[in-house]
Amino acid sequence: MRPMTPEERVRALPCWRGIGSIKPLTGGVSNASFVVVDETGKYVARVGEDYPFHHVFRARELAVTRAANALGLSPPVVYDEPGIMIVGCLEAETYGETDVRADAVRCVEILRRCHHDMPRHMTGPGTIFWVFHVLRDYAHTLKAAQHRHTPDFALWLAIAEKLEAAQLPLPIVFGHHDLLPSNFMNDGKRLWLIDWEYGAFGTAMFDLANMASNSALGRIEEDALLDVYFGRRANEALWRSFDAMKIASALREAMWGMVSELYLNAPGVDYVAYAEQFLGRFEALLAGYQERYGKL
Repeated sequence: MRPMTPEERVRALPCWRGIGSIKPLTGGVSNASFVVVDETGKYVARVGEDYPFHHVFRARELAVTRAANALGLSPPVVYDEPGIMIVGCLEAETYGETDVRADAVRCVEILRRCHHDMPRHMTGPGTIFWVFHVLRDYAHTLKAAQHRHTPDFALWLAIAEKLEAAQLPLPIVFGHHDLLPSNFMNDGKRLWLIDWEYGAFGTAMFDLANMASNSALGRIEEDALLDVYFGRRANEALWRSFDAMKIASALREAMWGMVSELYLNAPGVDYVAYAEQFLGRFEALLAGYQERYGKL
């Protein structure tokens, strides 16, 4: 007997009350997602197994998603079973890069709520996200697979060590750690923050730099971002830490794409192109950093 497709798995769930329609939700780069309408309402079904190669575990994602809903950041979980999570469907606009740039202050404000208030709602074991560990682990995975970029890893990790050394000590908060523009949504009244696969404890700097890097914020927008978040003007040490983390964020996104080439096969996603896009962003950010602060 052939295995069920993700859509067949979703259709067979016992939670539905007369499915009216089920449509693939496009835009995801790792999971299969569907918008399902039944007699009780409209929902999003996410299908995805554990991805240990990306440090993604669905039991943790489920706990974080429930905490995010308790805080009012994300829609409720209405059903779950291993490999599947059903949440309420938002009637909201999905942001792109230009939307985040235009609404950066509100995006920072929702991040502050996440960072400072999520720990009160979290249950179960605590998990830490530290991008420099992720980069080292990705390099081990890719070397073992003899990836085409293997000759570059020694240089990239040497750069990452210097970026790590540039980080300021900051309080531990609860971060999202995957701030692609599409994870912000606007319903016309407020913002929402979705997709919590990488939710974990860490420092604020990665989320701030990740959002800036993924949405190509300009220096004026970044200046406002840091002012709003920290409540003061950024000094040179803070700027240097932030700029270093932006480089690490772009490299992580590039290496995420490389690891995904090995293990994932989401419809319509070109992981090679994805990796090269962010590798180009990494190189541009690195060049700008060295022009501003000197050679690493």
